[in-house]
Amino acid sequence: MTRPLFALVTGASAGIGAEFARQLANEGAGLVLTARRADRLEALAAELRERHGVEVHCIPCDLADPRAPQQLFDECARRGLAVDVLVNNAGYGVTGSFLSRPWQTHADFIQVLMTAPAELCHRFLPAMRERGRGRIINVASLAGQVPAPAGHTLYAASKAYLIKFSQALALENRAHGVQVCALCPGFTHSEFHDVTGTREQMKGMPRWLWMDADAVVRDGLAAVARGESVRISGRVNRAIKSLFKLLPDRLGHALIARGGKGFRDSA
Repeated sequence: MTRPLFALVTGASAGIGAEFARQLANEGAGLVLTARRADRLEALAAELRERHGVEVHCIPCDLADPRAPQQLFDECARRGLAVDVLVNNAGYGVTGSFLSRPWQTHADFIQVLMTAPAELCHRFLPAMRERGRGRIINVASLAGQVPAPAGHTLYAASKAYLIKFSQALALENRAHGVQVCALCPGFTHSEFHDVTGTREQMKGMPRWLWMDADAVVRDGLAAVARGESVRISGRVNRAIKSLFKLLPDRLGHALIARGGKGFRDSA
């Protein structure tokens, strides 16, 4: 009998992470869900068990804790859960200029968005390679493909890091049956802007810039299955990336600086 597939989704309590869980469950995958909010995880797990009849494990943790990736890996091993799909989705934004926040705030951000995804890949990859199959999706952003505005100083940098990391990891592991993809959404309907306190600013953004989480996730799952190492979700977002690639750097930075004032707190 073929061993059932398990997918680990970080930041699974809402938004894109919860949608990854729903679509993977719809494919018949067993799930390991992790986030800080245990109540939200358990509610989602109950929904997925009832709707899809899949096995779901909830392991609450805070990836800002440097010990969390190892603890998460160890708990999966203790429960006998072999992870074939890893979705590094956990993330958030820190508003304001770099010096307006204490260093610990930035250190926690780097741990969640950069260090934890890399460590989780490092810990779960060997077994994937040994089995000759696996998929890793690192949720990056269109922000990592265009010039960075003032405010949210480390956000675009962290996403650019995930993109380059995923490209290299894809080349290193393709021959071993493991596909790696950096998924780059643009503006997506989720709780992200509620958490960062920028929901009011977002109300002025054109509707055609926005995508729903279900479309982003479908696109990402299809892309990693095709072996794409980087996927920008949506034709509009791909056009934006292409435009900035053609523009001179000075003009691109000027456009971002002007547009960013409408939706980023750079105080």
